[in-house]
Amino acid sequence: MELSHINEQGRAKMVDVTDKAETFREAIAEGTVIVEPDIMELIKSGGIKKGDVLSVAQVAGIMAAKKTSDMIPMCHPLMLSGVDISFELTDAEIHIKATVKCKGSTGVEMEALSAVSTAALTIYDMCKAVQRDITITDIRLMYKSGGKSGVYQR
Repeated sequence: MELSHINEQGRAKMVDVTDKAETFREAIAEGTVIVEPDIMELIKSGGIKKGDVLSVAQVAGIMAAKKTSDMIPMCHPLMLSGVDISFELTDAEIHIKATVKCKGSTGVEMEALSAVSTAALTIYDMCKAVQRDITITDIRLMYKSGGKSGVYQR
């Protein structure tokens, strides 16, 4: 079995995408942050001392998508054409959804996953002073399209 990410000297390498066709790529990732109901009320009312939790988490998620190749060693730097971070709130859960798009020769799954992860970590950071046992869970790829492998739908 040939491992395309290992070179002849047995060292890791970035996959060569030079000859891959440029296509429209899209990926959607999701994750959940679980907080106590009283903390959710503080988030909704703007009562967290560090500021507007969801606005800051949204910006952090966008920044993370744009900087994924700086954090994940074998990821290619990509010119993203769109990043959207949205939130759905329940009494005790913040559901995060990141949609990332580009035209390129490699996918944007890692960018979408990085966006969700960083948004979740930002929510944790902003709320940890009032609740230490916040849970981050279920970060996963939900959808991807583009490239040779086509569409993936969870």
